[in-house]
Amino acid sequence: MQYTRLKKWALLRLRKRTGSPAIFDKSANLLKSSLFRTFILLFAVGLGLSWLIPQPARSQQPKDVELTLVSFAVTKAAYDRIIPGFTAKWKREHNQNVRFNQSYGGSGSQTRAVIDGLEADIVHLALAFDVNRIQQAGLIQPGWEREVPNGGIASKSVVALVTRPGNPKRIQNWSDLAKSGVKVITANPKTSGVARWNFLALWGSVTQNGGNEQAARNFVGQVYRNVPILPKDAREASDVFYKQNQGDVLLNYENEVLLAKQQGETEPFIIPQVNISIDNPVAVVDKNADKHGTRQVAQAFVQYLFSPEAQREFAKVGFRPVNTTVAAEYSRNFPRIGKLFTISQLGGWDGAQRRFFADGALFDQLQVAAR
Repeated sequence: MQYTRLKKWALLRLRKRTGSPAIFDKSANLLKSSLFRTFILLFAVGLGLSWLIPQPARSQQPKDVELTLVSFAVTKAAYDRIIPGFTAKWKREHNQNVRFNQSYGGSGSQTRAVIDGLEADIVHLALAFDVNRIQQAGLIQPGWEREVPNGGIASKSVVALVTRPGNPKRIQNWSDLAKSGVKVITANPKTSGVARWNFLALWGSVTQNGGNEQAARNFVGQVYRNVPILPKDAREASDVFYKQNQGDVLLNYENEVLLAKQQGETEPFIIPQVNISIDNPVAVVDKNADKHGTRQVAQAFVQYLFSPEAQREFAKVGFRPVNTTVAAEYSRNFPRIGKLFTISQLGGWDGAQRRFFADGALFDQLQVAAR
């Protein structure tokens, strides 16, 4: 720095500090002194360096973050318990508030809503096929099932048969659903994930128990001829059965039946010993999470769903835990299944969709035949 510029800067600072022209003039005359010039130089350098010393950063509260969770209808009771646990944990660890927007409905309907623009950060759906549809729409990156534990499956259930008090139609197993005069309530496989699981459980009750595919087609066709109404999702199916008092037997998630029992419903139910493992996946919707800047929190929430704390909350409302420790803790709540098969044994979701649920596929054919 040139001396002349430094002197002018020092004089300006001195004028501001003295506030008096007379005092300033006397001080300025002293600049002729080499000793005072040295003083001014040191004074100026000191002031300059003081500007360079970093000041302590002010403690700032991180901005609140907002997540949108889109899930299938019957998970709401679990998330009413899980979300407060996560938000409290995140607040303790990150000093940041997390607010949740939540949407619940039939898995197929929820999937279409996300594809059509519902900006979910996280989806928890009834079946992997629905997550794959969102992936195909470019919103979720391929390999989502490898990003989290357990292949992305956060909750499990099986199909239950709920009867009226006293079980007047003497329903004991799958085969009884095809009897004449039995009215079966189940949701619509075109809009509901649980309904697809119900359909596949009916089909597998034959093919996974020694029967051939023609026998399975005949049996499933007869059951759907006994279905008077097709609600859009599991919750509506429950309302039709419990509140509107329609039907002799309700096909539903075991977890939904156990939750209804907790809420005072007394209808008896049967868990068939040939049954399908209902596997419900969760995933971060990558495109939306990146757009919203919520990826870190969204990923942490998905991981939290596999923790013992969250798995216990799933178990309390009737879901079969995927965490082995928690599953052991709650083993008395869930009867063992003699022959439990999976979607992979029925060709996987891509094959099942094409064969059974696509437009014009087997379900549509059976509906036409039942008219």
